[in-house]
Parts: sequence; structure tokens; C-alpha cells
Amino acid sequence: MTLSSLPEKLENYYFSIKKNRWHWWFQLACRILLAYAFLVAGMVKILGERFASGLSVIHPMGSYLEALHHTGYYYTFIGVAQVLAAILLLIPSTVLLGALLYFPIIVNIWILSYAVRFVGSYFTSPLMVLANLYILAWHYDKLRYILPFNNYSKEVSVSKPAKYENKFPILFCIGVISTMVFFVWYARNGHEVMPLNSLSDCKSQFIGTENEAAGFEFCDCIHTTGNPLDECLENLEKSKN
Repeated sequence: MTLSSLPEKLENYYFSIKKNRWHWWFQLACRILLAYAFLVAGMVKILGERFASGLSVIHPMGSYLEALHHTGYYYTFIGVAQVLAAILLLIPSTVLLGALLYFPIIVNIWILSYAVRFVGSYFTSPLMVLANLYILAWHYDKLRYILPFNNYSKEVSVSKPAKYENKFPILFCIGVISTMVFFVWYARNGHEVMPLNSLSDCKSQFIGTENEAAGFEFCDCIHTTGNPLDECLENLEKSKN
């Protein structure tokens, strides 16, 4: 395969996927689940309630959410954007617009979750990013016209096939399951230390370990003193050494 033929071969592969009923069901499931998540989160903000209200305000994520809650109409604006993205995802004619609006919001949530190691969205946010990317890829036939490599196709959109193929995409299914398993594993084992959502939960990960005292100090640093995560992690490493 030459480099010049690669884009055309990828596009032909894309056309074959668009004819597969299982892929169609998968993109529909992604749309519904993503829309549900943002409808719930967005309505909380529109109604003026604090998101994850059970989280302590001195927890790294809790501190961020508390400050965000007090930003006035900006907080409401985020909620409106989330609900709008969710509604657009559910309407067949506006799916691509919804996915484009959804993407920067969920990427921001993903990076935030990893930055503060928030278990509430540590596992779900990267999967939501990947689901969003899949929806964007599903609508590549429209999306390609704002991308810099559209010189080999003139059709504006791929029409719905007269009959869907029923061949089950085994490798794709294995890839989806493997990705989910990986993120579950990484959420549980990706970091040696997690602040978790409460003081007792945080301390439970250190009970019976050689760094129990240092770990308890780390948890107090997060949940009692309210210091930044990076500072508490640095103090933990110094105490361990």
C-alpha cells in the first residue's frame, strides 16, 4: 500500500463500517449514554445546585466545584452548553453539531479528572472522550469537508444503505472491551496514591502498609488542611524517604 492510496483505502473501510448494523447500534448507544450524562450534569448546574455536593470543599475536586458553583451565570452557562450538546446528540439531523460541541467539554472534564485524580470521573471521562470520538468518526462523511484531505471524494454525505449488513465486528468488539478493561485497571492501579472522596476512604489505602503514618498525613493534608494535591504528594514522598 502506497502512502497516496492510504486515505482512499481508509475511506473505503469507513464506507463498509457505515453499512454495518452493529456499528450503527454502537454509535446510537454512545449518543444516548453521552446525552444522558450531560443532561443530568447540565440540569444540576441550570438549577443552581452544586455538582457532587457530597464532596468536601477542601478536596481538590470539591474545591474546584465549590469555586465553580460561585461563578454565577458562568456556572449556568456551562449547564446550558451541556444540555444543548445532549439534545443535539439525540436529534439525528444535528448529531455532528452536538458531538462537536460535546468534545471540548468532555476533554476538559477528562483532563481535570486526571489532574486532581478524582475517582468520580477517573474511569468514565476517558471512555466518554472515546465515545465522542467514535461519533465524530461515524460522521466523517460530513466532517471531512472541514478537514484538509478531501480531494478524492465529491459526495456530501453517505446515504443510508438499502439493507444493513449483519456481520458481527469481532475485532472491534474485542477492542471496545479491551479499552474498557484497560481504563478500569488504570483507574484502580494507575497511581500509587489517590486522594479519594473522604478522609476515611483515603486513609484506608494506607492501613497496614509501611507508609501508614506518611499516608495518614497525606490524607489529612488533602481532607483536613485542604492543601493542593501536588503539595500533599510532594510531602508524602519526602515523608516516605
